[in-house]
Amino acid sequence: QVQLVESGGGSVQPGGSLRLSCVASENIASAASMAWFRQAPGKEREGVALIANDGISTYATFVKGRFTISRDNAKNTLFLQMNSLKPEDTAMYYCARMRNRQLTSRSVNSWGQGTQVTVSS
Repeated sequence: QVQLVESGGGSVQPGGSLRLSCVASENIASAASMAWFRQAPGKEREGVALIANDGISTYATFVKGRFTISRDNAKNTLFLQMNSLKPEDTAMYYCARMRNRQLTSRSVNSWGQGTQVTVSS
């Protein structure tokens, strides 16, 4: 099973930015898509953004215009650029290899271990 290792999380003030990275042990270009999910304490895990193998991306409504998902197939790396961060973005962020283009947990083949993002003044 593919291994996914996230990094780039941390603490930031509201309005700040972070860039998350996810390095895969296998070729991400062969996946139907790659995605980011997040889970806040006491809440269900939710999809944040997805990028298909043709480069088309999908975003959750609550991050549109603020977050950008991208990929570097040559480096087997997935990115999530997060701008204009809000306290409600505080969560554990997970990288996922997907079996299709649907941004749901049911479509996940492999999960990373997560990286914590905390937005607080």
